[in-house]
Amino acid sequence: MDREEAIKYLKTAKGQIDGIIKMIEEGRYCIDISNQILAAQSILKKANMIILKKHLNTCVRLAFIENNAEEKIEEIIEIIEKLSR
Repeated sequence: MDREEAIKYLKTAKGQIDGIIKMIEEGRYCIDISNQILAAQSILKKANMIILKKHLNTCVRLAFIENNAEEKIEEIIEIIEKLSR
């Protein structure tokens, strides 16, 4: 389910980005283009959250069980830093 949902979001974002490119090529109103860019970013964020939740519930959880969590914790910290920019 998670995988299919992430793929669905990414395909939707791809379609939106193709539409945005067409809008720019056609010289459409900048605010309309910007709104579409924001919508695509929102969908990409949703897909990313699905992927990160899956990672936390599988890879990170397993690393804790195996007492090998330091690397996974560092990965999560790096991602959180990137998300906060």
